Amino acid sequence: MGNSTQFTTIILVGYIDVGCVTYLYFTILLLIYIAIILANSLLIGVICVERSLQEPMYIFLCNMSVNELYGSAAFFPSILTNMLSKSHQVTIIHCYVQIFSLYTYASVEFGNLAIMSYDRYTAICYPLLYSSIMTRNRVFILIALVWLISFVKFSGNLILNLRSELCGNVIEKVWCDNYMLVKLACSDTTVNNIYGITGSVLTIVLPLMLIGYSYLKILRACLKCPASDTQKMMATCIPHLVSLLNFSLGCSFEIFSSRFEKLYMPSVLRVIISVYFVICPPLLNPIMYGIRLSKIKVACKKKIFSLK
Repeated sequence: MGNSTQFTTIILVGYIDVGCVTYLYFTILLLIYIAIILANSLLIGVICVERSLQEPMYIFLCNMSVNELYGSAAFFPSILTNMLSKSHQVTIIHCYVQIFSLYTYASVEFGNLAIMSYDRYTAICYPLLYSSIMTRNRVFILIALVWLISFVKFSGNLILNLRSELCGNVIEKVWCDNYMLVKLACSDTTVNNIYGITGSVLTIVLPLMLIGYSYLKILRACLKCPASDTQKMMATCIPHLVSLLNFSLGCSFEIFSSRFEKLYMPSVLRVIISVYFVICPPLLNPIMYGIRLSKIKVACKKKIFSLK
């Protein structure tokens, strides 16, 4: 054990000194953040206003966009501010809040993808019972449970972090990461590690198991149907599968960059893969769903042209 100190700030040393190009990177990230806000806000607005989109699939999609705005708000203002700062310091409280927000964002995203897969499974395998199974009340209960479980789960994480004594205040990332913070602890982190592994299982493994089960059933149903019906079924599943793959890859990249920090990797690449999960899914999901789902495409065009 080392000597603990009461640190009030955390230094993020993942930022690369690129001189004047910093302002170019800042502008690119700012434009991405603006695009994320506009695309997701438009999708939320259209789904909330358009009566034809008051169906479970679109309500879950709306929830996804709300979560992506939440995750983006926990990441972009902080990184944009630190890019222009020479010290790259954040307060310890800011660090704890960012960890809580980004981890709940990831948990809600996986949970939402799981209930979206269950929705598609119900619609395809039990079309006649779909409306009685996926009632409006049940949809909102599922969404509320996903948020509640995520917040409760990572509140425990937050409490454990607040109780830990730190021997250092330097994190080799551009954002506050729970794994890196636990590594700075002087006190025994056995409970933190057990809780972290349990949380990872609840956050990632269980939703992926539900998604895998749902798509196995969907695949079996598709094999029994004519090709034309299968095409229609998969049309609504493809955007969901792309979202799942995109977000899962992003989280895998982040875990890889944290757990194998000693493995040689160009600094720029390490930064990119560590932030992929909070940049690409929020930017690409609303665009992809807007293009792939005809009802959303038509509703978006109608709302945009009505503003002219």
